[in-house]
Amino acid sequence: MLDVDLVKALANDKRLLILQWLRDPERHFPPQRDGDLVRDGVCSLFIAEKLNVSQPTCGEHLKVLAKAGLIRGTKIKQWVFYQRDEDRIAAAKELLSSDW
Repeated sequence: MLDVDLVKALANDKRLLILQWLRDPERHFPPQRDGDLVRDGVCSLFIAEKLNVSQPTCGEHLKVLAKAGLIRGTKIKQWVFYQRDEDRIAAAKELLSSDW
């Protein structure tokens, strides 16, 4: 059975862009002062800037992706850094390609 949170997360072009960018963060984002792009993830401020949306709007997109389990956030100092959950993404791909 399909997961409604997963379908909702994938049903938005901006959220798909975020997932694409987070696949190769060093290619899509500048170096960060705090946190390593690959090891710790990308600061939500950089994601909002690249999406060209406000921080609250970006936060909603990130919340939907996190609720579906596609990304996870790590707090470093006062910032939250996001990275893909590759195991969950692999499981989602398998689910979406199955007979449902």
